[in-house]
Amino acid sequence: MWRVDRPFIFLNMMKTPEHSRFDAAHELGHLLLHKHGEPKGRKAEDEANQFASSFLMPTSDVLATIPRIHTINQIIQTKKRWAVSAMALIHRLHRLGVMSTWQYRMFCIQATELGYRNAEPFGIAREQSVVWQKVLTALWRERVTKKEIAVALHVPIPEIENLLFGLANMLSQDGPDGKTQGRLRLV
Repeated sequence: MWRVDRPFIFLNMMKTPEHSRFDAAHELGHLLLHKHGEPKGRKAEDEANQFASSFLMPTSDVLATIPRIHTINQIIQTKKRWAVSAMALIHRLHRLGVMSTWQYRMFCIQATELGYRNAEPFGIAREQSVVWQKVLTALWRERVTKKEIAVALHVPIPEIENLLFGLANMLSQDGPDGKTQGRLRLV
């Protein structure tokens, strides 16, 4: 969403890191392509998905890396290059014409049977925001509370807790000097 000419993207952290990366690129697509609200519905979603696929898996790189596909193992090995989900790579390869519709269906069925819609083989580590760590460290030094943050942002305290999703605990163990300092005072 845009708020006072500033873009914001909120992600569901219950998904795999690969799915979260695709979601972030998808939402970036919405911010860039649909700032003024057009198009809407399925067309807007398709455009954002196409943007995310192209952004994360550039056409020339995909075609140079995997010009033909024969097995699901090729997909699993190659997906690591772009840090995407197996299903995202399957969709991209089909859209680029690397695989036929029959192969596409076969690989989708195989990926589903292998559980790749919910968990990723060779999964990547979740990316973390350097900015949030710096902000939270500064707030920790100033002894700012969650309540003060919530009031300043006009956001309920439970939403602040959801947005921080464990970053406060990471900072609570080590203070700014690297020594254990006790709890982060975001209470």
